[in-house]
Amino acid sequence: MAKRPTPPPADATRAPRKSGRPTSAKPPRPRAARAKTPPEQPAPAPEPAPEPGPPPAPDAFTFPGEDQRQMLETLSLNLAKAAMTAQAAIAEAALSQADRPAALSPDPFNVGPAMTQVMSGLASRPDKLFAAQADLFNRYMDLWASTTRRAAGEEAASPPSKDKRFKDPAWSENPMFDVMRQSYLATADWMNGLVSSVEDIDPRTKRRAEFFTKLLTDAFSPSNFLASNPAALKALAETNGESLVKGMQNFAADLERGAGKLKISQADYGRFEVGKNVATAPGQVVWRDELFELIQYDPATDKQRQIPLLIFPPWINKFYILDLQPENSMIRWLSSQGFTVFVCSWVNPDVDKAGYGFDDYLQKGIYRAVEKALEQSKAEHINTVGYCIGGTLMGAALAHMAEHKDDRVTANTFFAAQHDFAEAGDLLLFTDDHWLNEIEQQMDAAGGVLPGAAMAETFNALRANDLIWSFFVSNYLMGKDPPAFDLLFWNADQTRMPKKLHLDYLRSMYGKNALSQGQFEIGGITADLSKVRIPLYFQASREDHIAPMNSVYRSARAFSNADVTLTLAGSGHIAGVVNPPSAKKYQHWINPALPDTLAEWQAGAQEHPGSWWEHWAAWLHARSGDWIPARDPAKGPLPALEPAPGSYVKVKS
Repeated sequence: MAKRPTPPPADATRAPRKSGRPTSAKPPRPRAARAKTPPEQPAPAPEPAPEPGPPPAPDAFTFPGEDQRQMLETLSLNLAKAAMTAQAAIAEAALSQADRPAALSPDPFNVGPAMTQVMSGLASRPDKLFAAQADLFNRYMDLWASTTRRAAGEEAASPPSKDKRFKDPAWSENPMFDVMRQSYLATADWMNGLVSSVEDIDPRTKRRAEFFTKLLTDAFSPSNFLASNPAALKALAETNGESLVKGMQNFAADLERGAGKLKISQADYGRFEVGKNVATAPGQVVWRDELFELIQYDPATDKQRQIPLLIFPPWINKFYILDLQPENSMIRWLSSQGFTVFVCSWVNPDVDKAGYGFDDYLQKGIYRAVEKALEQSKAEHINTVGYCIGGTLMGAALAHMAEHKDDRVTANTFFAAQHDFAEAGDLLLFTDDHWLNEIEQQMDAAGGVLPGAAMAETFNALRANDLIWSFFVSNYLMGKDPPAFDLLFWNADQTRMPKKLHLDYLRSMYGKNALSQGQFEIGGITADLSKVRIPLYFQASREDHIAPMNSVYRSARAFSNADVTLTLAGSGHIAGVVNPPSAKKYQHWINPALPDTLAEWQAGAQEHPGSWWEHWAAWLHARSGDWIPARDPAKGPLPALEPAPGSYVKVKS
């Protein structure tokens, strides 16, 4: 369109404007104002200028007029930089993955058939489906009615959410984000409830559908998207986009660290080093072979108990969860209580161990470690500890010892260990034949071992909001650095697993529940847990998602002829175990009886504040013999090979 002709200036003698940076034209005076003021009337007296008040509080979403253009330019540049950083990282990741084989299956968890059965079950009950639709409609009507009343000032703002995803006050104070949050929660709750209401399908199939429906609804939380997360938007505005630039740099770094796959950082890994500021309890490696290093720790008292203590951690993780920092190190604490502490530090297996199975870990692991610890301590008997999967192996080993009248182990403790897998929790969902075939192909592709990252991804999926999405939001949307958290550093320090051992464990324990059924063969015998008659101490955690408390309780009862003591700790799989008395955190429950069900046990249990360690130590002292002069690991029959924590624990996957 042609421009309208511009009238000539009123002042023909005005000098032409100098070339250079254009300036804004002054707005013309309003004509109506001139018409209303008679020319003969004197101008009204000017009103006194208002006294200057305090400057307005800065608003993250508005800018002072003078600086608006500069801030918008900075914001635009940062948004462009963030976009280019993300695009470059994705392109590089795609190139790095281009020559790799495609995924083994488009549906590795076999969710499709489970959801098909759920949908068929819903379709067969149209009355239930109609009622569910009416319920969702009513939820939205209630939400819109509440929103309308709030907009009219008839209703107060929603109280702050207890959901950690929506802890920022803006989620409840801002009406738009409040509606977004509540509509999401209503829809997610409705979807999960609808799947849970399906009847007449296999319970494990239904649980699979429930689990992955929750994964889906968690992923679509508005908190996981920049445009719908008020905290991320506020950070974006306050930093002129620098938070998003940093977030995309974090994203690119995690893609690079994962060699083209997104490997979300959960901790500041550069802040920790094994043997320097984690795993620092003093001691000596006194034995090393192809499967483990045996570490004996320095005494912290002048006298120690005659019967030493040997700890078998899970080979899925590294042992130093029991020795993170001096203030929360169970190993240091046990030494301070007067126990001679040995730890079996498993090798991080490579392809040369692909054929190792339960028999190897029994004979070359449990038995050899017991033999060498007794030789080093010059003792005739030993007490043992089995943690998690290390406890599963230790339970089978105790049955093997009982079968062969081997009485070297006089008492044993289990931390979060399972032997009866009938109620083993959501990990059962990852152990059907379809998924096990996927795992086997993955291990074959890796030369006969399961990469450490594979197990980490599985465990993270069990607590996706805490271990995936919270870091996604913090690292990428908010641009924050991962925390310097020793436990999360350890959690990311994964190990590989031999193909034979891992598949046998998944198929025999999770698939067939063979150990508690008296059908598990190990070391040439069929393990019978009822033949174990030594004292056993079981520790379970109330919020454990890997070894659920009911599963541990069933495991304790599987040792039907043993003298069993069970303690239930607060918190979960790690914090429930690693809870020193000095922390004064959580609580624990004690009941000397062991009735048929966990519910009965809990009804008769007595709650105590703080850690369960002191209760366990008293139990252990009573079964550890007399006091003797403290043992120096550097002066034992076995030569000291190198200081703790040894070499095997430092091998990265």
